[in-house]
Amino acid sequence: MKTIGMIGVGMMGHGIATNIARHGHPLVLLDHPGNQPVDDLLAAGATTAATPAELARAADIVILCVTGTPEVEDVLFRPDGVLAGLREGAVVIDCSTAIPSSTERIAAAVAKAGARFLDAPMTRTPKEAAQGRLNLIVGGDRALFEQCRPLLSCFAENIVHAGPAGSGHRLKLLHNFVSLGFSAVLAEAAACAERSDVDPGVLVEVLAKGGADGVILNRMRPYIESRDNSGFRFSIANALKDMGYYTTMAQELGAARATAEAVRDTYERASHTARPQPTVPELISILADEAGKAA
Repeated sequence: MKTIGMIGVGMMGHGIATNIARHGHPLVLLDHPGNQPVDDLLAAGATTAATPAELARAADIVILCVTGTPEVEDVLFRPDGVLAGLREGAVVIDCSTAIPSSTERIAAAVAKAGARFLDAPMTRTPKEAAQGRLNLIVGGDRALFEQCRPLLSCFAENIVHAGPAGSGHRLKLLHNFVSLGFSAVLAEAAACAERSDVDPGVLVEVLAKGGADGVILNRMRPYIESRDNSGFRFSIANALKDMGYYTTMAQELGAARATAEAVRDTYERASHTARPQPTVPELISILADEAGKAA
């Protein structure tokens, strides 16, 4: 069994680490204050490392599951970072959401250090991460992808090879633009319905039987009907980050982005709410309150 180094044991990373340990891989965790409680992982035999370099020296494969591009670059390039301890022939798998142009630079730096790289961003939620049922969109060398597939299958059920390094992150941003765009449109419609005294149950019934039915409606439905956001815990802060990454990618490519900029601006305004760490479903209430203040 390969030794796996895990950097980023947050809400998603904890589920990934749990399933890797469950499949018998030796596991090394980066000790970090942002981790979820790891007592269960330590009880299962995982060990900890104080720095990314120490972790890289102990691991055959390093998995990153951090917030975004600044964190990925920091954990790799700082003096005690992954690149300082990376073994010859090791593999770095980045499951974070990141800007593809940065990913391509990172892949080159990892190759220069004598190691190999895959970008493997995720879709789905912490619930599926805990169940080992994530979706992965993987960029990198096809042969390396096939070599790593058994490991990826420990925590994912749908795994797609997207193309060369950076392709996984490009497709993840395209996915999140569509998903977060649908969420913003639905939130704005639900806020308008609230302002016009439309019964939320009737609104959802009409949408579900028409062209608006789908995953996003099902995730937002509990909040529309009863202000329950427990099924869609994706934060507005992360939505804003991802939309910022998407618009950056589109700008670098010279692609159309007017709609994406409008969606990003919606999340930007919502990020200034007084609500503590609001989630995407709460965008409905934020927009309704915003309209009420304007009136």
